[in-house]
Amino acid sequence: MKLERPLQILVSSAFVVAAAFATALPMSAQAMRLKDIASVQGVRPNQLMGYGLVVGLDGTGDQTTQTPFTTQSLNAMLQQMGITVPPGAAMQLKNVAAVLVTATLPAFSQPGQAIDVNVSSLGNAKSLRGGTLIATPLKGADGQIYALAQGNMIVGGAGASSGSSKVQVNHLSAGRIPAGATVERAVPTPWLQTTVAQLDLQTEDFNTARNVANAINKAKGAGTAEAISGRTVAVRLPQAPGERVAFMGDIENLAIDQATPIAKVIVNARTGSIVMNQAVALGPCAVAHGNLSVTISTTPSVSQPSPLSQGQTVVTEKADIRINQEPGALIQLPAGTKLTDVVKALNTLGANPQDLLAILQAMKAAGALQAELEVI
Repeated sequence: MKLERPLQILVSSAFVVAAAFATALPMSAQAMRLKDIASVQGVRPNQLMGYGLVVGLDGTGDQTTQTPFTTQSLNAMLQQMGITVPPGAAMQLKNVAAVLVTATLPAFSQPGQAIDVNVSSLGNAKSLRGGTLIATPLKGADGQIYALAQGNMIVGGAGASSGSSKVQVNHLSAGRIPAGATVERAVPTPWLQTTVAQLDLQTEDFNTARNVANAINKAKGAGTAEAISGRTVAVRLPQAPGERVAFMGDIENLAIDQATPIAKVIVNARTGSIVMNQAVALGPCAVAHGNLSVTISTTPSVSQPSPLSQGQTVVTEKADIRINQEPGALIQLPAGTKLTDVVKALNTLGANPQDLLAILQAMKAAGALQAELEVI
């Protein structure tokens, strides 16, 4: 067995992701639409969830001996239909599966509208392909029923098995029903009950909040909007509902000068991904980087007893471990104020993604990396 951790490899395998336009644009404000950087407080979707049964499966349902809740759910449904199962009756169900149904109720949804639902297996069903979800009430966080789901499922996978052999493509224990739920109750919204709407920015930035308020006041008159904090902007709304809709339609397309975000480097320690924005700058520094390889080789060794000794044959392994560390050269990295300069400087190190994590942390500790380092 050979375990190697070569450090001198091309950094092209590292996932250093950067915006393409950052190579051409200087560090200045970027104009974006208001709808892309802010949302109206109270105007949001709501999550719904329900428990139901999928029937009509081709022998790929839950094994009732291991999922007793499937049998209990079927008995409860049959009792509602006037059918009583004799106590102690062993039902061998192969075409029924217990599922969890989830959906997202969009803002301003009204009774009678259709929404999509996702269906996921709760038990040990082999596949939900070809199944039909029976009427399942979907509840919100307050326990009220807001939609009713039912319909034939679409499962984007296929599979076949014979004996101990099995072939499967994609996922078979989850599916989707387009327009599979009907909204039964509308969610109350403060949209028509207040004279002031609050815009919530996606990121906290006082400069951007000020620019939003200035852009709205310039388009709709002084005093219409006021920045409350680095994330919220209060906007005065017209009284008539139609005028409010037209007002929001006008301001959500306003061009907002978004300030340059804080310099940040996002590091994913699990996958080795490294993402940095265009505000990252690099100070002059020197980095030493070398190779380290660990080689482990095992050789089986058989100890054979002599004849008539009543001994036993024993197999042992002889392990040989070698550690090789090559000296690394001291590389001087020049200062870089643009993202392209930072990427070129890191590429000269010839480090893989995992080594870049340690190098970036050391550069941050030394004060050479002028950015906030966040490890996720």
